[in-house]
Amino acid sequence: MDDCIFCKIASGDIPADIVYQDEQVVGFRDLNPQAPTHVLVIPKKHIATLNDLLPEDEEIVGRMVGAAREIAMREGIADAGYRTVFNCNEQGGQTVFHIHLHLLGGRPMTWPPG
Repeated sequence: MDDCIFCKIASGDIPADIVYQDEQVVGFRDLNPQAPTHVLVIPKKHIATLNDLLPEDEEIVGRMVGAAREIAMREGIADAGYRTVFNCNEQGGQTVFHIHLHLLGGRPMTWPPG
């Protein structure tokens, strides 16, 4: 998508503080962090929402979760614990319509979330 900010980050057209990258996904620090560690993990392929996933995209979602685990280990938050979140559509809190996993850690997480 030509106008998608996350596609531009994935392609390198927009700079970001990238902490992880492989052939399918990119992880970068959120510009508006909600925790000491707040990383967004995105697929390089544009998929607008979780509702738009196709059966062949399920591997990408698994790769996103695996990348989040790896980042949590690298960031030193894996043992203490962390939260992963996918938001879907406006009422689910999604503001950028390119699927992304939030990795949050470095502080206690409360429940239920807002």
